[in-house]
Formats: sequence, C-alpha cells, structure tokens
Amino acid sequence: MKSRRHVIVVGAGIIGASVAWHLAEAGARVTVLDAQEPGGIATRVSWAWINASFGNPEPYFRLRRHAMQEWHRLAAAVPGVGLARTGSLFWGRPPAELEAFAAEHGAWGYGVRSVSRAEAAAIEPHLVSPPEMAVHVAEEGVVEPLVAAQAILAGAQHLGATVIAHRRVRSLICAGNRVTGVDTDSGLLQADEVVVAGGVGSSRILATADVSLPMRTSPGLVVATAPHPPTLNGLLITPTMELRQTTEGRFLAVGEIEDGQAEGRVDESASELFAAVKGMVDTGSTLAPGTHAVAYRSIPRDGFPAVGRTAGLLGLYAAVTHSGITLAPAIGQFAAEELLTGQRNPLLAPYGMGRFAAQDQSST
Repeated sequence: MKSRRHVIVVGAGIIGASVAWHLAEAGARVTVLDAQEPGGIATRVSWAWINASFGNPEPYFRLRRHAMQEWHRLAAAVPGVGLARTGSLFWGRPPAELEAFAAEHGAWGYGVRSVSRAEAAAIEPHLVSPPEMAVHVAEEGVVEPLVAAQAILAGAQHLGATVIAHRRVRSLICAGNRVTGVDTDSGLLQADEVVVAGGVGSSRILATADVSLPMRTSPGLVVATAPHPPTLNGLLITPTMELRQTTEGRFLAVGEIEDGQAEGRVDESASELFAAVKGMVDTGSTLAPGTHAVAYRSIPRDGFPAVGRTAGLLGLYAAVTHSGITLAPAIGQFAAEELLTGQRNPLLAPYGMGRFAAQDQSST
C-alpha cells in the first residue's frame, strides 16, 4: 500500500493521530494541522475506556472488538502508547440488563462474565460497598489519552509526517467536484486528499464544502483528584459515575451534567462527585481534590461513527466518532486503506456519510 500521495489531516486528537500514523506507515506524505496544541480537545479529557461493552448492535460490536485487537498491534509498533489491559467491573445497569448483556456479548465471543459480591470484592478489594452483582471483562483496558495521542503523533513524525500546531483551518478549498486543500489562518495548503478528523469542529469545516454532518454534543463532568497511592486495579462503571485511577495515581471520575449549567453549579457538582468517589473507594483520609472540567463529546447524530467519503465530492474524507479512544486504531487503519487503495473495509459498511441524507429523506 506504498504511496506518496499528500494527505492533510485536520485534527490532532486520537483519531487524527491514528489516521496520520497509518497513512505515514503506508508511505503517504502527511501533514497534520491542529488549531491548538496536538492532542485534541475531547481526547485530553477522555476517560479512555477501551471496550466493546453494552448496548452495541452486533455490527458495531464487531468494529469495536477489532479496534481492541488493533490497539495491541499499535502499542507494539509505537513506543510510549502505554496500553494497559486492566479489566473492568460494570454494575451501571439493573441486574436483568447486566445478565442479558453478558449472555448476548458472551455468545458473540466477548470475555464477559457475571460476578457475585464476593468476586467483585476480590477484583477490587478497596470498594467500600461492592455490588451484589456485576459483570467483569478482563480484556478491556485503557490508555492515558493525551500521552497516547502524542506518542502516536510522534510515531507518525518519525515516519515522515509533519505536525503543525496552532494552524486553524478556516475552510476547505474546492475546485469543481474536488477538494484540493485547506485555507488556514496562515495561508492555503494544497493536497491530494483532506481528512477531517476535528471532533466537535468537524461539522463547521465540512460545511464549507456544503457537506452536512449532523452532530450532537453530550457534556460530561470530569473530576481528577490529586495523586494517591495505587488503590484500584481496573475500571469501574457504576450507576453514578465511571471511575479509574491514572498512571499518576489520580482518581479520574466522569459523571453526567446538564448542558449549559452555570459555572457555580459545575463547581458544586464537581464537589459532589469528589465526595462520591471518597464514599465508593476506601482511600483513608488522604485523598485530596484536584481539577475538574466539562468535556463535550463529539457524537454523530445517530450515535455511530461517521467515516468515509461524501457522494459527489472527491478528495475529502471524514473520520468523526464518539468512542474515539476505543476506535482510533481501527479507524486509522481502515481510513488509510480506503484513501490509498480505494478499498473499504466491510466493518465500516454501516458508517458512511451517505446515511444521514437517507435518514433525513426517510423522516420527511
């Protein structure tokens, strides 16, 4: 799949980083542009759960499971990615739903099993009140998202890619039915292909070429404590929060928050979430608060990835999704293959850009 096609990747979060690395590894000439520091916006505050768990129709499960496997290949090829197979303990749904999830995904070949209160306590000995019933998936894991994204970008640079920070893309450049480059706040850049992987900003960029990508944003409150000695073994998905401990020892909790809450209420919610962490895990009296932020997740309207070309417009490719941490290796791999060979992987079949127009037509 060797090629010297010049591809501009707009966005240096985890998806853009993976696309860039796979393209550079295949021999393409790659330029990555980001309006801010490389590492992305949503990526920096991601909880970074690598999984194929819960609520997935089977085609989406297959894509996510493939991505989980690709993480191991990518981590072996790129120094510093820091993939950790920690396992997860999940009791964020009623017991009947958890049992149904375990049965369904288990039948699909996922390593999920139901565990009792005693087993949950053995998996996570520092839980104050282990759940009566949970599901455990040993093969799930995590990366530190900013560290991983920057390591992948560094790997792409080692392969010859150029990464340019603080270069905002104003618009796509079109000539007839082809995108030929981008207009940035520092001038025009030409390319054979442009990949838009700008997360929440992707809709704005695509709209400059009259391409519609309907998006919705889902805010989440992210609370990080001060560093604490190792206490948790893996990831916890509970009825009130998602919780893990970072490689620095910080407890990282994600809770729901209403869109548009006033700043004062955000601070109050962060204090409540920190208190909930202290109530869930036995940390003694030494756990101290750290920082908090509201993260806006970039989600295509129907909740599934938007990856591929748009009808009638050459030279343009979109790679936008929620669950970017899980899906990044697969999307990077498949996007590079499609851009350089024209071959689209069957696992991407349901997730092309054309489905949104079809959805709009069916709703009228």
